Amino acid sequence: MSSGDLLRVALAQLNLTVGDLAGNSARIIATIDDARSRGAQLVIFPELATTGYPPEDLLLKPSFVAENVARLREIATHTRGIVAIVGFVDAAEDIYNAAAVLADGAWVGTYHKRYLPNYGVFDEDRYFMAGDTAPIFRFGDVPVGITVCEDIWYPVGPATLQGLAGARLIININASPYHQGKWQTRETMLATRAMDNDLYLAYVNLVGGQDELVFDGGSVIFDPSGRVVARSPLFTEDLLIADLDLGAVFRSRLHDPLRRKERLLSELSADGVPRIPVAAFPASPGPRPPLPDAPPAAPLDPLAEVYAALVLGTRDYLHKTGFARVVLGLSGGIDSALVAAIAVDALGADAVTGISMPSRYSSGGSKDDARDLAERLGIRFLTVPIEGTHAAALAMLSEAFEGTPAGLAEENLQARIRGNILMALSNKFGSLVLTTGNKSEMSVGYATIYGDMAGGFAVIKDVPKTLVFALCRWRNEQGRAVIPPSTIEKPPSAELRPDQVDTDSLPPYEVLDPILKAYVEEDRSAAEIVAGGADPELVARVIRMVDLNEYKRRQAAPGIKITARAFGRDRRLPIVNRYREAPVPVSTPR
Repeated sequence: MSSGDLLRVALAQLNLTVGDLAGNSARIIATIDDARSRGAQLVIFPELATTGYPPEDLLLKPSFVAENVARLREIATHTRGIVAIVGFVDAAEDIYNAAAVLADGAWVGTYHKRYLPNYGVFDEDRYFMAGDTAPIFRFGDVPVGITVCEDIWYPVGPATLQGLAGARLIININASPYHQGKWQTRETMLATRAMDNDLYLAYVNLVGGQDELVFDGGSVIFDPSGRVVARSPLFTEDLLIADLDLGAVFRSRLHDPLRRKERLLSELSADGVPRIPVAAFPASPGPRPPLPDAPPAAPLDPLAEVYAALVLGTRDYLHKTGFARVVLGLSGGIDSALVAAIAVDALGADAVTGISMPSRYSSGGSKDDARDLAERLGIRFLTVPIEGTHAAALAMLSEAFEGTPAGLAEENLQARIRGNILMALSNKFGSLVLTTGNKSEMSVGYATIYGDMAGGFAVIKDVPKTLVFALCRWRNEQGRAVIPPSTIEKPPSAELRPDQVDTDSLPPYEVLDPILKAYVEEDRSAAEIVAGGADPELVARVIRMVDLNEYKRRQAAPGIKITARAFGRDRRLPIVNRYREAPVPVSTPR
């Protein structure tokens, strides 16, 4: 390949499954064949593509690691006439998060990830040894650098060394989990890396759901000016193909004496920087017809983005765990309405059953709204009244409860009866129970353990209540309104006692959610939250509720991460914990 030739690259944004070594390998091989048939010289796969991400303690099984290497060797035999970069687990004196260079039927080189994230949802220091080189590989006479995920986030990292050593293209393979708005931060960073190093940057990301995580894809290529050359859509598989003029990078650098000085400075001052080994790529094929013009995929608006993540996370959790159907309680409230709509969009109406379980406190409006929702969505709808069971349970407990005022025990009894009904239907028909609690409720413990928290998957566990309302309104604007307007407009209520509304126990959600965001997601102190304008007594009360309910959250079903800091994988606090912040003094007017 001469310095003026184009390099045709293919970014394979695939939905892979943790532990499915045979299935993942078959997908990789089929995609190599597809890329080759479309004239690609180089096809790039996500981080740990052979194993799926994150494999967690599967990495502690030597047989798992060995099979992943064996699968990679088999993949290599399918690379005749093309180069493939494949994420895998390399095994030497330790194990490495690695990228293999497979070229013309052989495994010709390996890159070991240098920066291992160990924050938020990441635990890579638990499993991997960090790499210590930044190799350059050659495609014909063009130097190419390879990095893995976290490596590219550092302003001065492997990509900098590779760029100074002559790389005109940096390949970055990823399994980057989603949270709302992350793609914008990511693309800003990637554009900066491309401009700072005066090179093309090809970023390929995993797509799909894995337990609580969703990978959003959004694979993208930037040119040396930081312009988007090509972009894959979010939340869907894609094989993104583009022609890159790497010769233009060489010509541009001839006019930039600053790079020569930077390179000299690097060689003189970077103690311990290794020599850059070189591995040969096969020669490029002959002329190919030009690619059709295709604009980069457009980003989604913020609500569409979150909704798409919830749909994909729900679909993949069901399909990858082997469930075909779901069941959930329909209270007539906004949370169950949103979960039902997501379930239908993820699985289809035929796979969803909604159960109304009215008690003596259920309003006629709520019962009507539950039925109306089911009809709008086209799902199966059953009514299973709990009054008989509730009355029998109260009678059964009357002696034990004698002489005490009615309160939370009697209220929660209804939620636990409903949980039993849903689990019975799950056992009988093999449907997974979807819980319907949101992040605001989970934060302050406004949920019944072994009641409405009982189930297999918590779709909106990381969605604050104010966002629940926004998502419902957004979904109703996408063609036909599927959520009854009265469900959105009426005050939220658990309906466990006469005339109950959520504000009997909680501040309004538009007041509560900013406090929760500050305390739970941003780790702000009570004093900082109060300084932002919140009421001191309310802040103290909310913080106490959050702190006291860690034991509930630890027993909750897994749910989809959509915020920057979710309970569970992100925010990890001990249940037994006596630390409490000093109270914020309340000034009294004189």
